[in-house]
Amino acid sequence: MAQCVQSVQEFIQDSFVPMVAVLCSEDAEKVTRKNNLNFSELLRPFCRLTSEGHMRDPSNQLQVVKNLRISVNNVVTRPTVPSSGVPGHAHRRLLSEVVLTCQPAEGGVANVITAGDYDLNISATTPWFEAYRESFLQSMPASDHEFLNHYLACLLVVSSSEAVPVEKFLKLSQEQHRIQHSGEYTNPKWFIPNTLKYYVLLHDMSQGDEQRADSVYEDMKQRYGAQGCYLLKVNSRTAAAGADEQIPDPWSQYLHKSSLQSQVQLGPRLSVPSIYLLMYRTSEVDGHDSEEKGDLDNTHPLQLDTPSDTPGSLDALRAVAVETKPPPLATGVAAATSHGACLTLNDHDRIRLFIQEFTFRGLLPHIEKNIRQLNDQLVSRKGLSRSLFSATKKWFGGGKVPEKSIAELKNTSGLLYPPEAPELQIRKMADLCFLVQLYDLAYSCYHTAKKDFLSDQAMLYAAGALEMAAVSAFLQVGAPRPYPAHYMDTAIQTYRDVSKNMVLAERCALLSAEVLKSQAKYSDAATLLIKMTSEDSDLRSALLLEQAAHCFINMRNPMVRKFAFHMILAGHRFSKAGQKRHALRCYCQAMQVYKGKGWSLAEDHINFTIGRQSFTLRQPENAVTAFRHILTNDSQQTSTQQGAFLREYLYVYKNVTGACEVALPQLPLPCINSSATRVYFGHERRLAEGEKQAATHVSLDQEFDRDLAAMWQDLEEQVVAAAKRGVVPATFQSTQCCLNSQTDNLRFPLAVVEEPIIVEVVFRNPLKVPLVLSDLSLLWKFTLKDFNRPQEDSVGDAVPISNEKEASVPRARLKLLPHQTGQLNILGLVYNLASTSSTGDTINTAEGTSVRGRQDLEIQGPRLNQTKEEKTSVSHGPDRRLDPTITPPMPLLEVFFLQFPTALLCGEIRKAYVEFCNMSRVTLCGLRVASTHPDFFTFGSSSLATPLTPLSPTSFENCSAYKTLATPPGATPGSVAAVTLVSEGDFGSGTGLRGGGIPLGEGTLKPGESTQLPMWLRGPDQEGVHEIHFLFYYESAEKGGKISHRVLRHTVFICASRSLSVRATACRSNTLPEEEEEEEEERNGSMLVFVDVENINSSEAGVREFHIAQVSSSSKQWRLHKCINPAEDKGLSLSAASQKGLQIAAEKYTFADLSLGNELIITSTTPCADFFFRRCQPLDSLRPPVAMETQGRHSRSQGVGHGGGDKDIAGVVRKCNEVDLDIIILWKAFVVEDNKQVILEGQLHVALQTIDKEACSLTQKEEAQEMVLLKFKPELPPPMTRPSMEQLSHLIKTNLQYPESYSHPFNQKSLCMVPVTLTLSNCSLAQVDVIIDLRHKTTSPESLEVHGSFTWLGQTQFKMQLGAQEVMRVQLRACFLHAGVYNLGTPRVFAKLADQGAMCETSQQTATPALIIIINST
Repeated sequence: MAQCVQSVQEFIQDSFVPMVAVLCSEDAEKVTRKNNLNFSELLRPFCRLTSEGHMRDPSNQLQVVKNLRISVNNVVTRPTVPSSGVPGHAHRRLLSEVVLTCQPAEGGVANVITAGDYDLNISATTPWFEAYRESFLQSMPASDHEFLNHYLACLLVVSSSEAVPVEKFLKLSQEQHRIQHSGEYTNPKWFIPNTLKYYVLLHDMSQGDEQRADSVYEDMKQRYGAQGCYLLKVNSRTAAAGADEQIPDPWSQYLHKSSLQSQVQLGPRLSVPSIYLLMYRTSEVDGHDSEEKGDLDNTHPLQLDTPSDTPGSLDALRAVAVETKPPPLATGVAAATSHGACLTLNDHDRIRLFIQEFTFRGLLPHIEKNIRQLNDQLVSRKGLSRSLFSATKKWFGGGKVPEKSIAELKNTSGLLYPPEAPELQIRKMADLCFLVQLYDLAYSCYHTAKKDFLSDQAMLYAAGALEMAAVSAFLQVGAPRPYPAHYMDTAIQTYRDVSKNMVLAERCALLSAEVLKSQAKYSDAATLLIKMTSEDSDLRSALLLEQAAHCFINMRNPMVRKFAFHMILAGHRFSKAGQKRHALRCYCQAMQVYKGKGWSLAEDHINFTIGRQSFTLRQPENAVTAFRHILTNDSQQTSTQQGAFLREYLYVYKNVTGACEVALPQLPLPCINSSATRVYFGHERRLAEGEKQAATHVSLDQEFDRDLAAMWQDLEEQVVAAAKRGVVPATFQSTQCCLNSQTDNLRFPLAVVEEPIIVEVVFRNPLKVPLVLSDLSLLWKFTLKDFNRPQEDSVGDAVPISNEKEASVPRARLKLLPHQTGQLNILGLVYNLASTSSTGDTINTAEGTSVRGRQDLEIQGPRLNQTKEEKTSVSHGPDRRLDPTITPPMPLLEVFFLQFPTALLCGEIRKAYVEFCNMSRVTLCGLRVASTHPDFFTFGSSSLATPLTPLSPTSFENCSAYKTLATPPGATPGSVAAVTLVSEGDFGSGTGLRGGGIPLGEGTLKPGESTQLPMWLRGPDQEGVHEIHFLFYYESAEKGGKISHRVLRHTVFICASRSLSVRATACRSNTLPEEEEEEEEERNGSMLVFVDVENINSSEAGVREFHIAQVSSSSKQWRLHKCINPAEDKGLSLSAASQKGLQIAAEKYTFADLSLGNELIITSTTPCADFFFRRCQPLDSLRPPVAMETQGRHSRSQGVGHGGGDKDIAGVVRKCNEVDLDIIILWKAFVVEDNKQVILEGQLHVALQTIDKEACSLTQKEEAQEMVLLKFKPELPPPMTRPSMEQLSHLIKTNLQYPESYSHPFNQKSLCMVPVTLTLSNCSLAQVDVIIDLRHKTTSPESLEVHGSFTWLGQTQFKMQLGAQEVMRVQLRACFLHAGVYNLGTPRVFAKLADQGAMCETSQQTATPALIIIINST
């Protein structure tokens, strides 16, 4: 139980005190009425004696009576509580008012209890329970089975102003005698027949004659004795003088307690009632007394109180809101009325002295005398009647009464003993001893009476004796015997079950619980209190359940959950009893235990009840807070129950906001995922307009991809570096049009004035019922940054995108349009919240319950984890995505694509058009583009005009995308190629990869201006679907802004289908040049190029056939010469001539075109040359490196130094075999689309790099690499590989020059000698030592059968040295003996590098068979 002000001993002593009645004359009442008091009220603050009293017990032992208190009351002839033990209506109303007016003090001392994980803030005391207990005990009716609250004495009070006071005393004495002995009145009850009459003469010092009063008092002492009368002088001060002097008011603490007189007429009364009522007229009364019970009265404490088929319990709430009114001022005696205004402190002392004189000289001697008389009577009767009675019992039934249970005993509550019965005399003597603190003697008498009553089966009397015996045993000094708790249990059971007297049972339980609590037996006390709860009184059950809860929390090991559970039960019973404030307090205390422990249903019930009670008690803020908890947590309630919760919350919330017009409060629903908020800067993407396809750019419908974001950032770095002359500025920040939780939000984002800012808010509905949101707006703050005037802050609403959104749509996008530059801070969201009706249809928010509120957008930044302090603590960086800086106007580019295909053949050339529009009011300049696939497109060269190509889409009707010329008449297909020299820089090979410029007309786009440019596309070489990204970069013509540039993104998907596969091989040629070109070609080499073309297109593509229109070459060293055998497009043999003799070969490329049709395509112009130069751009060069031009081709004109080691040898030898020739195959395909034949064009590239090594237009797929074991030690670098024998065999190129046929007259001259020239050409860039050996002869029989044998004349072995790329001719003579066919290719040539002495000579590749025909001329 809770802590009490009194100790248990003081509580029990004050519960049973001597009762004194008062009868006053009318004049005496008038004297006391000057102080707004009657006589009993006048005495009440002084009824506790401050000094000790003494009396002798029957054994003549002197006993000390300490801290005695007497109870003085007016005589009331009608009982306040029926003797049946069932509290009446008025009594219940009294107790309810007592509890209602005693509320916990604001800011009172709370007891903080720590139990396990709980820190509970609990009220240390329960003064309402003590007030209830005190009022209950004082208002208990007098009973016939006990004498504790029977009157022992009667004060007869007469005023000294009476004409004949003695006669008035006589009348009052007769009146008292009539009330006690006439039998007309059952109440009040008197302790003994000879009641002590004490005569009090009341003298008013302000009016009466003091001498007359003294003389009357002397006469009284003569008549009644000095110990039977008293002269009390009061009213020593006038009311006028009392205003200047402050006298304490000891009566206020007694007179605030309720009385029944102002509620119920108690019939004829003999005097003014003892207590005046201060009553608040409210609806908070006991539930059993109210005719109209609330909706909480008949419910279970753990059952939620909203019906499921009605719109919540709004009607009940509305009814409560209408009926509940603030309590008016007290009726009856006003609270501001002062008491004792005519009394001085001396008068207080006189009253205190009067009580002491009456008690010590009148009451205690009277009690002592009666105890002696009763003891003597009992002793005298013991010899005859008690012994006879005992003998009779022993004779007939034995001396010992068998113990029986209460259930077996018959109900003898109707058994009444006569007043002179010895059993009652023993009980009377026990009560007298108990009242004057003779507890040993009282226990002995109670114990004796108990046996007698049990013998007679007088259960009501026996229960009373058991109760007081237990209390007497507890109060005995020194505690000679333990407290017999089983006495109390038996008494309670008897009162409740046998006698059906709940009043006595409750008193017994209150006493026993206090005793058990004092002995720290909290568990037993709680069990006892819980047993006393019943349905007949909600108020009593609520108070006892609350005390039981305090018992559980005050145990040595606090039982926290039992405390909370019983607090819930107590709160429920308080609510049924009409004690709304106490119910709210109990629920709030229990909430401390259930909160945050996962008991969601219990937590919902408590919060719901707290919200309901708070609203009833005019605490709407607390009600809103409680309902917020129900709706915020992930509720496990049914959808119907959640809907009822939501409707009640909205109703309460609307009343709160309607009562006070303040800033919009926070709404709990729906939940906003602040971290998922996305912010988009700029206009929304424009959809396609007719044939125009708008750039995709960035939209809120796209999901964020971290890899894609990194790719876009790399592209932007490339194009910025290109625009800034190859260097990325240190202040570079990548453009982020859409900010989310995965982007870098540490800096303030930059927005442009007059361009919208779209905020996407993600909602989550934690309930199972739909929510209706309407009139959504953004709450923002803007700081104007204008140096000409001071900054201003403003808060306003944004324009919502839509008027209404349901919770099924989890996102809402709202738009802000800034009109001035400055700093914008987006604070939160404002909206109307409503629920749906019970039928599920959307309610009309204009008629239904709809409330307006806000929610803040608070985004937590990323956790900082850089320094040691940040790693050891939890700190987060800023997230600025909702704090954009509004910058001055910038140009705004929109890009549209016309005739842009979605599918292409591999290598197909298609011409499309791009439209650039400046949608802003600022001039645009510096337009550039970068792409992940620079070989996919080209805008052409600004330096090389292409007038023969269509300039607009309307003029394009199946025209060729190439620049073409008609073949001269009479020209043979595959004849000598047309040659053109171009520079790589003319075509801007970096365009698209490193942010090349787009050729605008004047270099700028003015506001509102648009332009169209042709764009050539080439299908990717690999089949499949390709994702191609474009990044358009542009700047403002007005420099110095916060935003240096802007970008526009575009992504396309191209499906590439297979077309042709081209394979080419280069071989050295040993054929002789034409005679007319001999001088020019004598120092230049030649080779053969074999080209194989294969159609690998699938039939599904609709391609009927491919036609090879032209073969072209591009190289700095070689050019195509002519086509040898164009045989039905299956194989081509091409001859190539070296261009090393040209001085500009190192700077420019030579394009040679061999037309195989009737038109010549100029490959050295756009778009053919563009795609050629873009063909080999590696993707690794996306990063901004140092230089722009392609590296690796400058060393070809340099010689190899001597002594370079193995690395130089490998380089020299490798360059001997390099070709560096690119073959361009231009084809046409005939496709049938929609019953119409369409001609497609395309070009394929084959890069020939090594002699005799096949190259293909299709890159070979790499085989899957096998798993490689991890190596934790670095490997040694591999040794330099020496050139292979095959590579060394290509150092020297040999060629035999001789006549194809030679006539000789063998008859005339037997020996035929033919001159032969052996040409040696050094293919390397270093000096080579050469050995020519003519001694080798063919020995194979097959060769001898075909070719005849001959011999070389003269020197048969030569040693010489050839310089770099030197050509040397050796004159030889072959000798033939007879006619025939001979092979002259027998000389063997060995070569080695001149500076490699240790290296052996390597045999060079022999030429093809050199056949000569020797003819006999005779």
